[in-house]
Amino acid sequence: MSHPHRRILLQSGAALGLLGGLGFAASALAASKVKPSAKSALIVVDVQNCFLDGGTLAVKGGNEVIPIINKLAAQFDNIVVTQDWHTAGHASFASTHAGKKPFETTKLSYGTQVLWPDHCVQGTDDAALGKELKLPTAQLIIRKGFHKDMDSYSAFEEADHKTPTGLAGYLKSRGIKTLFVTGLATDFCVAWTAMDGRKAGFEVYVIEDATRAIDLNGSLAAAWKQMSAKGVKRIQSGDIA
Repeated sequence: MSHPHRRILLQSGAALGLLGGLGFAASALAASKVKPSAKSALIVVDVQNCFLDGGTLAVKGGNEVIPIINKLAAQFDNIVVTQDWHTAGHASFASTHAGKKPFETTKLSYGTQVLWPDHCVQGTDDAALGKELKLPTAQLIIRKGFHKDMDSYSAFEEADHKTPTGLAGYLKSRGIKTLFVTGLATDFCVAWTAMDGRKAGFEVYVIEDATRAIDLNGSLAAAWKQMSAKGVKRIQSGDIA
């Protein structure tokens, strides 16, 4: 025979479980939309001719991010743009290393370096920002990779993981707390920027459909795994309220 107190407890527990489930569903639904505030910044990574159609290191589908980023830009008071800005004969270029081909690797002073085709050389049209970009509230361009002997994927630190660009200090002095990262390429400059943003103490979202990847030997899946482990949140442009 069932004990009445036990039956009441079970019924109460079931009700609480149901309410808990509904509460979770409601909170998950509420969390599905993210609204940028005055303390948010849109980071537009390397949307340059070199990575767009016809560029020296074109990322497949790269041009597709531009209308998405332009639409997002209207929702942000703060926008930072990054620009790959290499010297001629840069250490990251395969042509700088005898016998090496693009997408092979070599060892440099700071570790393993993927070797790229010559791209985004300072002052060339190849290095210019995509002309279709419309970012009316962009206030700052961070140039990276301008030291001849060191690559720089991240907007926050160069490839030695020591040399700062000053971006973290700029954002903090402006009271920015949350970053929404977009641009090219997901598995290199976007990922490094997002992870270094977390390391610098920011809340970081990567807007997946506003990025495109090179995906070199599984680099895209690896990048998402690393970003997730660092607390970077993966969303779509439709998740922005």
